[in-house]
Amino acid sequence: MNGGNGCDEDAGHDHDHESSGDADGATAPDGASFRASVPSMDCASCASKVERSVDSLPGVTAVDPRPATGTLVVGYDPDATSDAAIRERVEAAGYDVAEAETETFAVPSMDCSSCAGTVESALSRIEGVVDYDARPASGRVAVTYDPARATRGDVVAGIENAGYEVIEGDRETDSIWRSRRAVKTGAGAALLLAGIVVEYLGVPNPTLTSVLGRTITLDWALYVLAAAVAGQAILRNGWYSARNRSLDIDFLMSAGVLGAVAVDLPFEAATLAVLFSISELLERYSMDRARTSMSELMDLSPDTATVVRGASETPGDGGATADTEETVAVEDVAVGDVVVVRPGERIPVDGVVREGTSAVDESPITGESVPVDVTEGDEVYAGSIVEEGYLEVETTAPAGESTLSKVIDLVEEAERDKSERERFIDRFADYYTPAVVALAVVTAVGPPLFGAPLETWFTRGLTLLVIACPCAFVISTPVSVVSGITSAARNGVLIKGGDRLEAMGEVDAVALDKTGTITTGELGVTDVVALNGTSEDDVLRCAAALERRSEHPIAGAIVEYASDRGVGGRDVTDFQSITGEGVRADLDGVTHYAGKPGLFADLGFDLEHTHVETDGGAAVGDLAPATCDHGTYLDLVNDVLPRLQAAGKTAVLVGTEDELEGVIAVADTVRPEAERSIAHLREAGIDRVVMLTGDNERTARAIAAQVGIDEADVYADLLPAEKVDVVRELAADSAAKEDARLPWNRTAGGVAMVGDGVNDAPALAAATVGVAMGAAGTDTAIETADVALMGDDLTRLPYLVTLARRANRVIETNVWSSLGVKAVLAAGAPLGLVSVVHAVVIGDMGMSLAVTGNAMRLANVEPEE
Repeated sequence: MNGGNGCDEDAGHDHDHESSGDADGATAPDGASFRASVPSMDCASCASKVERSVDSLPGVTAVDPRPATGTLVVGYDPDATSDAAIRERVEAAGYDVAEAETETFAVPSMDCSSCAGTVESALSRIEGVVDYDARPASGRVAVTYDPARATRGDVVAGIENAGYEVIEGDRETDSIWRSRRAVKTGAGAALLLAGIVVEYLGVPNPTLTSVLGRTITLDWALYVLAAAVAGQAILRNGWYSARNRSLDIDFLMSAGVLGAVAVDLPFEAATLAVLFSISELLERYSMDRARTSMSELMDLSPDTATVVRGASETPGDGGATADTEETVAVEDVAVGDVVVVRPGERIPVDGVVREGTSAVDESPITGESVPVDVTEGDEVYAGSIVEEGYLEVETTAPAGESTLSKVIDLVEEAERDKSERERFIDRFADYYTPAVVALAVVTAVGPPLFGAPLETWFTRGLTLLVIACPCAFVISTPVSVVSGITSAARNGVLIKGGDRLEAMGEVDAVALDKTGTITTGELGVTDVVALNGTSEDDVLRCAAALERRSEHPIAGAIVEYASDRGVGGRDVTDFQSITGEGVRADLDGVTHYAGKPGLFADLGFDLEHTHVETDGGAAVGDLAPATCDHGTYLDLVNDVLPRLQAAGKTAVLVGTEDELEGVIAVADTVRPEAERSIAHLREAGIDRVVMLTGDNERTARAIAAQVGIDEADVYADLLPAEKVDVVRELAADSAAKEDARLPWNRTAGGVAMVGDGVNDAPALAAATVGVAMGAAGTDTAIETADVALMGDDLTRLPYLVTLARRANRVIETNVWSSLGVKAVLAAGAPLGLVSVVHAVVIGDMGMSLAVTGNAMRLANVEPEE
């Protein structure tokens, strides 16, 4: 927490544009905040006019015009109105809303919410700054400002005047041990050690001079010099804090160091300055390590791209032309440009393969460790690695709008949405710090007024000043949230905020959409029944030839399966699609049909007693033809088709006008990992896993049986609105179970809905946590879901539950251990049982390192492959 960090009474304010509130009052409960620069609103009358115009808009809950700064802050219900509507009302009142610029600044020394409060307090005083969002866990500040009234330099100056350095460009931020503060701290520690040697080890301790009647000895001078050298940054930042009226740790430590020198306690002053500076350096180092996981995401996309430019003159070739390759910054690659990617290189942009084939490692995006084979027409993502082969990729999105860029932006912004635990800590800190500071003042001043030793009680008060800083438990939650969210992002799971991570860790029911979630959403051939002396390949050959010209999904599944089996084609003539029934065509001069059982019933086949000759093989599972006086037969209506339907399959009959040649069963294929993932969900502590589908109940139950979902937990024949009702019913059941639990064994409960992010949008919105499957490259899913599984990998769902539950346990451990240690130290300090050294080493430095290290363990949670 190098500079200005600590216990700012403004800490925890939320200044998010379109977020959960505004620090200055114009907020809506669970609503949004609109902030804008309105330069021409420069008097009370103007402000009143704007306020009346905006307040008439339905959904607006609070209006705060600020004519002194030309800023308007509006709290509103996002379900009832929008930023655009508010802007229109301002303009209707006769005032222009200025176009603002948003820029993110790297401020690595801002590493706790109280540091963020100090920075935000400084930014709020800059004319032209419209909005600000300090993110201490990532060490960044997003500032929106009106360029007509403020410049980038003004913003940087404001941040640095608060005591925090703004890092420009690609400057390294991890060399904390080579920084000027580290050097000065080392020098101060050497001077402190020299003073101890002189005072306690019998080294000559001459009198140097006398000032105001005070004899200055060598050890006294060494201690004061140590405090001055090591405490330089503390005193400087303390001055900034005092100027910004922030009751933070630098202000408290500055008061402690100066006070100790003033009452002739130089050893205590030097000890406090050196140990606190070491604590700051260690805390900064640990926070930088915690932020490394986020910076690794940013390093996934290359900075340059090799673009194929238009043809150029080729010397000696009679004016012929040839394409040329040019290396450009990835930001300069336009939509439609073709980029070249060679083996071992990262794909720089989202795009579509136009030439080449290769195995591509998409794990940076989807978390899937198995490379994906791509060829012409396939979509690829920025940050993926080409393992072999040569690709030419046509760009489909600018670098700043790639899937990877969206993931990085959302991960960086995730800490804006604070969990309930984090909000509790921020509220607690607002009361904790002033209370302990008041106790420190009483401890230092009270007893000496009644004749007690000043040195003893001042030292105890100084110890309480150190304990007054809530740094350890203030950073305990955000550093855990960032560690968990970035770990998830590296494994292909995008979590949109700390509140979603917390909620996911407490759900006790999971609702899974069937199509596209439990199943792949793609039809595939599951069974081929050969009849009347034909072979399976003969049946497939006929069916594929018949279906090749059809556009029906079932036809596509049959053609693809035949191709995968290497079955050759047949000559097709006179193709005809029979609406709602199937297809017919002549194959090698003989008319064949493929379609529903009803098509063959119309051709005169008795499907209840269809006489056939078989090749002797079993038909479907344990199904075999029966016999009668006239030979062997199949009962398609009452036996074969019901068995197929019970297994969730659709039957396609193939034959001529005179003979049934075979039956092909087609079904939406179940994901191979579905059964394993559902079992792992239960192992992770999920009480109930249910399946929602619009399919018929027989098919739904068949799929559920394959993946291990209880029959009672299958909801079939559902319309989208009915899926919402089921989700709400599950949430109500979860709440009822919550009410029945013992007070010391309660969790928040709730339901997570998992779907494709588009068709299931209403149910996703109704759930406690909405989880979108296969969101990579899908803007809607990434933007609307609470959690997005970037790949079509259901194993990431139990991983998400495990990670979220472990994150909640880590946060609780961090919070309560921090509070417990602070409480013990605060109780012991007035009794003389805790020294300044204990307070700094254990209460500040030790606990800060402990909670950060504990949070970083979340990076070790891995999906089960």
